Amino acid sequence: MMVDKALHVLVASLFFVIWQEGPSWKVPLGRRDSLIANRSGADSSIPAASESLDVLKSKFAAVGLDTSSDLVALSGAHTFGRAKCSSFNLRLYNFSGSDNPDPTLNTTYLAALQQLCPQGGNGSVVANLDPTTSNAFDRNYFSNLQTNEGLLRSDQELFSTTGADTIDVVNNFSSNQTAFFESFAVSMIRMGNISPLTGTDGEVRLNCRKVNGVSTGSNDLLVSSI
Repeated sequence: MMVDKALHVLVASLFFVIWQEGPSWKVPLGRRDSLIANRSGADSSIPAASESLDVLKSKFAAVGLDTSSDLVALSGAHTFGRAKCSSFNLRLYNFSGSDNPDPTLNTTYLAALQQLCPQGGNGSVVANLDPTTSNAFDRNYFSNLQTNEGLLRSDQELFSTTGADTIDVVNNFSSNQTAFFESFAVSMIRMGNISPLTGTDGEVRLNCRKVNGVSTGSNDLLVSSI
């Protein structure tokens, strides 16, 4: 399900963040794993790289997360990591079916990305989500957005969508790393509290990637307990 997939990413991110001297927080204990693995639910509910701000907001709201502070703070996890050319190639050559690049892309950055990801090239080639400090957990992800150097559309939309309430949050995090770290920790806990299974519900998986044995389930969407 959406939360199961996101939670495993959350745990991996937790250890990486600590290693990279980023923010830290106490992870609430007692959460159990789902008895089903709902790929279709995950694919439809987790924000995608090519989505607009309106769609991103609707997906966050659907699970009870704040569509401004949580959205921007959790997007800040893109301060490290990589993305395949296939996940942002349309921004470089045919944005929204226009046969032109995304007009919000910094032209110098665009040229560099087009060289890395030529049209019709290998879609598995990867680019840094943060072109400035790609292996550090810091505020530079937000500074990149201010200069139109967000790699994914879902990144740049946070700053380049006219009138969006996320712009002020980006500006704040760009100038105040402590505020980003504090908000990121709060938002990670909030995301971890989306429809938790506790007590005897669910199971403790022997392999995080699959359920313990054969089980079935539904495509019901999850709602935050916050």
